[in-house]
Amino acid sequence: MASSAKKKQAAVRHVALLRGVNVNGITIKSADLKALFVELGFGAVRTVLASGNVLFDTDESDAAALRTRIEQALRKRFGYDAWIVLLTQKTVAEMASGYPFERIDEERHPYIVFGSDAAMLDEIMEKAGTVDAGTEQLKRGKGVLYWQCPRGESLETPVAKLLGKVRYKTSTTTRNLRTVEKLLGD
Repeated sequence: MASSAKKKQAAVRHVALLRGVNVNGITIKSADLKALFVELGFGAVRTVLASGNVLFDTDESDAAALRTRIEQALRKRFGYDAWIVLLTQKTVAEMASGYPFERIDEERHPYIVFGSDAAMLDEIMEKAGTVDAGTEQLKRGKGVLYWQCPRGESLETPVAKLLGKVRYKTSTTTRNLRTVEKLLGD
């Protein structure tokens, strides 16, 4: 006999990547960030580094509603224009494993640009045009851009300046590949 009751979905590990935290005057302590996610009812909440990375479990399946709820809570609690990219930890692992450039390089940094709007990622690729491979590399991936630039120049290269435009702040955020790999260890 089939049950008409909805079967409860198992909790899934998520990663919330906050944009612009602990830079440009927006300071949020990791303990306060964790407390907010716990208050929102999420399980196994853990922050990673001080750059706005939160791991948590939830059985909520509507990603868009979940993202909106978290962004609104961040705005209300911390008083800033909060934007996040929200992904499952499994998806982040798949994105990280697809990094196409050298992962360990003494001269360059490996980055992943996460996006919640595919059209914006496509626009960035288009506007970047032909990238000078002697300076940096940029490649489109599924839901991300893979980027590699010289150490110490992550704010100075043509791609860096493009990524810093206000137009992209609501839908993109960048993380060093080493940070991303720390998000996968839990």
